[in-house]
Amino acid sequence: MKKIILTGGGTAGHVTPNLALVPELEKKGFEILYVGSIKGMEREIVKKAGVSYIGISAGKLRRYLTIGNIFRNIVDIFRVLKGYRQAKSIIKKEKPDIVFSKGGFVTVPVVFAAARYNIPVILHESDMTPGLANRLAIKKATKVCHNFPETAKHLGIKAVHTGSPLRAELFEGDANEAKKLCGFNDDKPVIMVTGGSLGAENVNILVRSALDELLKNYNVAHLCGKGKLDESLVGKPGYVQFEYISTHMKDFFAMADLVISRAGANSICEIAALKKPNILIPLSKKVSRGDQILNANSFKKQGISEVLYEDEASKEDLVELVNKVFDNKDAYIEAMEKAEMTGGVEKIVRLIRVTAK
Repeated sequence: MKKIILTGGGTAGHVTPNLALVPELEKKGFEILYVGSIKGMEREIVKKAGVSYIGISAGKLRRYLTIGNIFRNIVDIFRVLKGYRQAKSIIKKEKPDIVFSKGGFVTVPVVFAAARYNIPVILHESDMTPGLANRLAIKKATKVCHNFPETAKHLGIKAVHTGSPLRAELFEGDANEAKKLCGFNDDKPVIMVTGGSLGAENVNILVRSALDELLKNYNVAHLCGKGKLDESLVGKPGYVQFEYISTHMKDFFAMADLVISRAGANSICEIAALKKPNILIPLSKKVSRGDQILNANSFKKQGISEVLYEDEASKEDLVELVNKVFDNKDAYIEAMEKAEMTGGVEKIVRLIRVTAK
């Protein structure tokens, strides 16, 4: 039996694609170990999925330099070095045949440790351009999988266009189950709002400012993030808010007639694979490297999505765009069908098997 180490963490977008591979890897006879951070959110998600987990020390580089961030960066250098020592110990003990890394800063020590022991490494880059963690890790990788055709130019000869690994369960949702959870009992179309696993404050503010207009024609199921519930809106007819949905996410997707989302690559690939008309509100360049803007614009160019920029959008812009997307939903669905967003799991597992040999 071959052994694989999966690694990735920091957000659900770095974890759920790894878990999407698990059933197929098990079918092919792989023993699976997950390496993430000691206290990261990935720990709970992976353990709940029944996959063996080991935590290591992890740190990150903060790009926005304040006195506080400079101090944190220095502290985190030592955390990363500790994580590298721990990862070397794990690799030496477990002797994996291959490492698959989905990204996030916890993966850098794991990838470097694997390379130290000549273990082949496959990375997956979800975004249009590689993030810092993957840029550091690419030089140690055997192959680099990617979502967007445009990404290949950043990866050189290691690039393999596989698309995103998507959980099979996403396609098995029950819309009626989600409607029961939300208490929706009329025929209004449903808007699902999601800011990712951590929520999105600016998206929450924009959607809530437009609620009175939106609720005239739609029901709204709002996944707003931990600690971001608005108590003043509890019980508002047609509007229901949740901090986070895990088990029933497939049901919420099945229920949704239109999705409003951040533009993290994993999330938007799921939305497109499920053929859900959507509006993307990418994270601003003020607080990111701009990868979500590139992702969103690529999908808009393909006719898959419409885009609102949070620094400029008003509640009137949101309402107008929601109505436009819903009225023309068939055109967006047709574009998503042409994009062929499924098949990532099979392609990646095939590459893992070949590389592990």
